[in-house]
Formats: sequence, structure tokens, C-alpha cells
Amino acid sequence: MQVFISMLLAVFIFSPVWPLGTNPLPGDPFVIVNKKTNEVALINENRVQTVVSAATGKTDDLTPEGLFTVTVKAPDPYYRKKNIPGGDPKNPLGSRWIGFDAENTDGRTYGIHGTKDPSSIGRKVSEGCVRMQNEAVESLYDFIPLGTKILITSSSKSFIQLGQEHGAISGKN
Repeated sequence: MQVFISMLLAVFIFSPVWPLGTNPLPGDPFVIVNKKTNEVALINENRVQTVVSAATGKTDDLTPEGLFTVTVKAPDPYYRKKNIPGGDPKNPLGSRWIGFDAENTDGRTYGIHGTKDPSSIGRKVSEGCVRMQNEAVESLYDFIPLGTKILITSSSKSFIQLGQEHGAISGKN
């Protein structure tokens, strides 16, 4: 079943009739990062499934805003800036990497990832990525397939309002 869903998602991703800026169908996974509140919401099956605290960029410009696509996923990611293998206790990326194509990158520059410093969660401390506690990113990892849309914003709107505006939640909720 998961293979079928992945194939169906791929058809929608590469379809020329898919309108840019929205998910293919309400109910598909959709992630919203709100830099104003330092929270991440997973929207799935037409509703907000969970909201967790996160850390974002030290300055507003470090974590880019916009609608992006998950292009890379990795358990125990390698930290290339300092040549630290995945799983190493010194690795600042924690236990999971969910990379997206912000600023025309390939998903290996910007991502949602775990952290070796849980005290950083809820603050503006990163170099641009979105940090979550390892347990939180591990719990979301399997629910965010390649091709999932990620909205990063600084907004006073609720996750429901943002999900409705971007087609992840139908207006009937």
C-alpha cells in the first residue's frame, strides 16, 4: 500500500496540472514551520495531527520562508561541514534529516533535523535549519514522505488557517 501511495504521490508531483503552491489533495501530509512561535505542525488527513516545538535561525533571514518540497531524508545523517559521521554523539544533526529545496538547494543544505542540544529547542539559535528534539523528529520522520510540501512562515495565523490557505486542509473544518 505504501508503495502505491508513493507512486501516486510521484504522479502528482510531476504532473503538469498540479498547481504550484498547494498540495495535490487535501489530506496529504503537509508541514508548517512557524518561525514566530518556533513550532512545527504536521497536517495529515485534512487536520493538524501534531504540533511540536522547534528551533529556527538566529536571525530572521537565516531560515528561509516560502513553500518548499522534501527532497532528501536520512536516518543518522552525516554532517559534511565538519566531517562527522551519522550516529556520532558529536553530530549536531541528531538522529534524522528531512531536507527540503529552499533557495534552490538540493535538500542537503536546509532541513528539519534532530539535535544533540535539546536546550536549544524553542529558541532562535540555528544557522538556518529547523531543529527538533530527536524523539520528535523520529516520530514525524515516517509520516513525511519525499515530495511533501513544507511551508515556512512567520505568521500570527493558526496552523488550521495556514493549512486551509495552502490546500492542506479543506475549508470545511
